Amino acid sequence: MSNVLFTSKATAKGGRDGHVKSDDGLIDLNLVDPSSEGTGSNPEQLFAAGYSACYDGALNLLASRQKKEIDSSITAEVSLLKDEADGGFKIGVVLNVEIKGVSQEEAEELAKQAHDFCPYSKATRGNVDVELKVRAA
Repeated sequence: MSNVLFTSKATAKGGRDGHVKSDDGLIDLNLVDPSSEGTGSNPEQLFAAGYSACYDGALNLLASRQKKEIDSSITAEVSLLKDEADGGFKIGVVLNVEIKGVSQEEAEELAKQAHDFCPYSKATRGNVDVELKVRAA
């Protein structure tokens, strides 16, 4: 890897019914299977939080470069899916993109540009089905 800007670290123990903690302690969560009655997070929820934040950052950066003043909100829905190809599992993502300050057409174009630019979108491209649902508010 070249040109590393920063590195984040988190350690998980116990898989889906375990614990995850970042090296700085800001993330310190019990993990539970969503079908159980325990209290905690799950990998899909953590991925949704990271993806929505990263995508919103990319969207706002691109809008500012185009001198567009927007107010945006991204809700990522990350689903655990059965993978028919190998009998295992995979994830799918719906990004619900709400943008104030532009037309529907401009919102859709900005959303597409952000999807091309966002590091999470780049990382999932070709591996994860990602659907954009865009609404100008």
